[in-house]
Amino acid sequence: MDYPQEHVKPYGQEGRKVEQVERMFDHIAPAYDRLNHTLSMGIDRWWRRHALRWLKPFRPQQMMDVATGTGDFAILACRMLQPQSLVGTDISEGMMQVGREKVARVGLSDRISFRREDCEALSFADGMFDAVTVAFGIRNFEHLDRGLEEMCRVLRPGGHLVILELSTPDRFPMKQLYRLYSRMIPLVGRLISHDSSAYTYLPQSIRAFPQGEVMQQSIRRAGFSEVEFKRLTFGICTLYMATK
Repeated sequence: MDYPQEHVKPYGQEGRKVEQVERMFDHIAPAYDRLNHTLSMGIDRWWRRHALRWLKPFRPQQMMDVATGTGDFAILACRMLQPQSLVGTDISEGMMQVGREKVARVGLSDRISFRREDCEALSFADGMFDAVTVAFGIRNFEHLDRGLEEMCRVLRPGGHLVILELSTPDRFPMKQLYRLYSRMIPLVGRLISHDSSAYTYLPQSIRAFPQGEVMQQSIRRAGFSEVEFKRLTFGICTLYMATK
């Protein structure tokens, strides 16, 4: 299935989305954490904790964090869930290098590792993980269905998928307030990261990404059952939870 978000790219239509996303994140990696918390006003920390609390009763021991970026979600998952091991995968070496340094500083290098991986063609064996997580990265996939199918493949039967993704509120007054806020994102992004394209791409990619029931159906088609979703903070973020 073709999705509108697959045609939204950071630097125009020339070249593959995956290559442009890699270049974008390599470029903004040093400023990414500060930008992330600034643009979300710190609420992203609560969203991450909320997602991991859903996973806690299942006690996953082998975990993968897809589109791990600078490793914030991986570190929090290790602290909250205490898995035996967690591998963070991403296409951006620049982002993962920041993540490796953070993991070393907090003393988790023995449990968290990083690997450069294409989310649509993971190198891991079938049924290798108890849980797979993706926080604010799935809208950057070039082909959403392939990425979801790969995450399903590497999960063991009964394993769990957690996705956190930014979304657009659809109710008054948050819908109108969010529209105004999204116009400010490129300005703030340019001031902090010196890459205006990256933060013009951000609101565009959020608007184009399938949300709610549409995304729920996409996850089911990939091989998951018991797919639920929950809108957080008036619909600014959506949490998707599924079982293989």
